[in-house]
Amino acid sequence: MMAMCTALSAQKNFTLNDLLGGGNNAHNLRPESIYTVWWGNTALQTTPDGVKNLLTGETVVSVEQVNKWVPEHIAVSGHYFAFPYADEPIVQVMKGNRRVLVNFKTGEVVMDCTLPRDAGNSDFNSVSKFTAFTIQGNLYVSDAKGNQQQISKDGSTDGSDNIVYGTSVHRDEFGITKGTFWSPDGQQLAFYRMDQSMVPSYPQVDIFPRISQTYTDHYPMAGETSHQVKVGIYNVNTKKTVWLDLEGAPDDYHTNISWAPDGKTIYVFELNRDQNDMRLVAYSAETGKSLHTVLQECDPKYVEPMNGLEFLPWDASKAVMQSQRDGYNHLYLLDLKTDKLTQITKGNWVVQEFVGFNTKDKTLIYKGNESDPRRSCLYSISIKGGKSTLIGAEDGVHYASLSADGQQVLDQYTSPTVPRSINLLSTKTGKGKNLLTAADRWVEQGYNIPEITSGSIKAADGVTDLYYRMVKPVDFDPSKKYPTVIYVYGGPHAHNVEASWHWGLRGWEAYMATKGYLLFILDNRGSEWRGKDFEQATFRQLGEIEMQDQMEGVKYLKSLPYVDADRMGVHGWSFGGFMTTNLMCSYPDVFKVGVAGGPVIDWKYYEVMYGERYMDTPQTNPEGYAKCSLVSKAKNLKGRLQIIYGYNDPTCVPQHTLSFINACIDANTQPDLFTYPGEGHNMRGIKQVHLHERITRYFEDHLK
Repeated sequence: MMAMCTALSAQKNFTLNDLLGGGNNAHNLRPESIYTVWWGNTALQTTPDGVKNLLTGETVVSVEQVNKWVPEHIAVSGHYFAFPYADEPIVQVMKGNRRVLVNFKTGEVVMDCTLPRDAGNSDFNSVSKFTAFTIQGNLYVSDAKGNQQQISKDGSTDGSDNIVYGTSVHRDEFGITKGTFWSPDGQQLAFYRMDQSMVPSYPQVDIFPRISQTYTDHYPMAGETSHQVKVGIYNVNTKKTVWLDLEGAPDDYHTNISWAPDGKTIYVFELNRDQNDMRLVAYSAETGKSLHTVLQECDPKYVEPMNGLEFLPWDASKAVMQSQRDGYNHLYLLDLKTDKLTQITKGNWVVQEFVGFNTKDKTLIYKGNESDPRRSCLYSISIKGGKSTLIGAEDGVHYASLSADGQQVLDQYTSPTVPRSINLLSTKTGKGKNLLTAADRWVEQGYNIPEITSGSIKAADGVTDLYYRMVKPVDFDPSKKYPTVIYVYGGPHAHNVEASWHWGLRGWEAYMATKGYLLFILDNRGSEWRGKDFEQATFRQLGEIEMQDQMEGVKYLKSLPYVDADRMGVHGWSFGGFMTTNLMCSYPDVFKVGVAGGPVIDWKYYEVMYGERYMDTPQTNPEGYAKCSLVSKAKNLKGRLQIIYGYNDPTCVPQHTLSFINACIDANTQPDLFTYPGEGHNMRGIKQVHLHERITRYFEDHLK
């Protein structure tokens, strides 16, 4: 299988400032776009001056109008306007911690509330107009007039974060992104309380004060003591909190909290620490008592709940649930009266996202890769299942936003040959109006564009298809031999190859192509959106199966006459940094140069939730941890390896990199090291440009 983006001749080459987000010219090369928002069932376009109707062009509300109605000049751009009420002419404007609601038909200010300056984790309920927020470790609620209620008082206020309320827990695993959950009517607030006082703290150093200071990150490492989480429900009328009577061990995981539409029941997905036994439990919102276990799902490796329940708008006794129980992530209908689960979507492909409901036709809208694992297309399907209906193009990667009734969708997509297309479509017929198809600014502005292709090879098992992207050097000559760099990630919950513009090309790859390199990117087993067996192939041995598949990519590259097998490099970040270091040390005669960013070195230094899911604990899987540790492989390093990390990385803590450096010193091998003071796991802004220039120079110095 092969697909191609055509190479074009032009006059000038890319710079990193053209291609990376922190570059000063990158904004001029991004595809043209329009910014959209829904007001109920009306599609709007936001602009710097305000908001207009997408179809008629009529101005709905302007920045100038809002600033006349609201004192202190709150509105700076229409891009920050939101319309929280489908049937009311209300615009929401945010500026810092101030939230204003204005009736744009009458000019009446409906709400004007400013939270304290140090407030964080703001969560607004549009029905009650209450806002939940945190200050240091404690949780508060404010009404529309700014009157505050303090929910907790034992949260840490000394900067220790030992006890925190209303924040994301379990290190953002299991689909968790926040720590507060309003009931539909906004009268009750479910929230997390996390006690991490028992978790060892990882020391970090802030070098920027005159006298450097230390601070700590609570970091529960695999096999060690983890934090403990409780779920409370606060009633804003009674001002009382009840606690859910959670079952299981204190360090179990509680995620994907969902309120029943009537606000009387709350549902929690609960997972044991071993992550192989998941239960969906219903609780009384009034008493906190467990009502019953709705369902249970077990797996010999792991279960990974990532999404909460989505209740049918026309039948509150039923909800849509996502599960991989048949081997692929699919939609199921859960009858909460009988606990019966009925599968809606089926097939050897995955539902990537549940988008919403068409309430008139009683259909579900979702994104999936039915037609190709590299695609992410839009579909509708009856609640009873059956054949799905394609919405829009059966190509590319789609991003969707539904109208209030779900009968229309703003569909933005990109494909290998389309930088961006935005369409307003019917979710019933899949047809509609094109609002924008962006031109290729790379072509318009006269850049040399490399040839980008996508195809497939077999995995090391000889059966499974793996997809790749290949970027050939600018002015490619098949009679020449080129230095080749493999860019790798390879870990769970990520992919590199997709049917987006130029097959998901990263800016740095285009830059390297202008310097005469061939780039090869392969999604090995263990990466996302290919089903449970594909993802779980790496269980208890992270890096092993992934390297086997990457070496199949090397075998394919060596079969190509234009690849110089004596000048092969590898680069990746995070899990990709782990893979880069692993490949350099496991196949020292294959890879001449590597650049590893923010690498995991030993999984016993990684966090509980992620590490134990894929590796179990060091106590129960000592052989796996020993086999996958790169500390013991430091002695094998032969080529030139540069490790780069953020000096204050809270994700792959510096202990990883430093333990490898120490092992290299003991083994008398010679890696290179570079760090970014004050930076975390990834570099942002102009430092991103600096980082990629450093990566490039390392290959230029040692691979060319």
